[in-house]
Amino acid sequence: MNYSFTVWGIAAPQGSKRHVGKGVMLESSDRVRPWRQDVRFAALEERPPNWDMATSMRLDLVFWFPRPASHYGTRNGISYLKANAPIEPVSARIGDIDKLQRAVFDALTGVAYLDDRQVVEVEARKAYLMGPDAAPYAHITIAPYV
Repeated sequence: MNYSFTVWGIAAPQGSKRHVGKGVMLESSDRVRPWRQDVRFAALEERPPNWDMATSMRLDLVFWFPRPASHYGTRNGISYLKANAPIEPVSARIGDIDKLQRAVFDALTGVAYLDDRQVVEVEARKAYLMGPDAAPYAHITIAPYV
């Protein structure tokens, strides 16, 4: 048994933490906490009854990002994708795939599994949405590892 869900919004990478004293660590990004909360909420909404949180897990993650306006041009009032626009999202603004994964792994701790060390296999991808008006989202599938 597995389950899938969609998290609407722009995925936030889990960056480095910084120590502010007396054992207190803060996230370097203000976007990651709300993103993790959105992931947790969506996972809880779709989690099947009697889900076994104690087993090994496999995760499939696809992060869909909007293209920047600079990737588009207009000619005769018609929008088009520029020839030099990158095919895949590799800009620093979007974040590293491993940091996007880490944010999801942490968000799902206590929701889909007891601890993220139970994730033994992951497939992750980031991609651009088609069209300037498409809404960004992430699609996540969680399955027991068999």
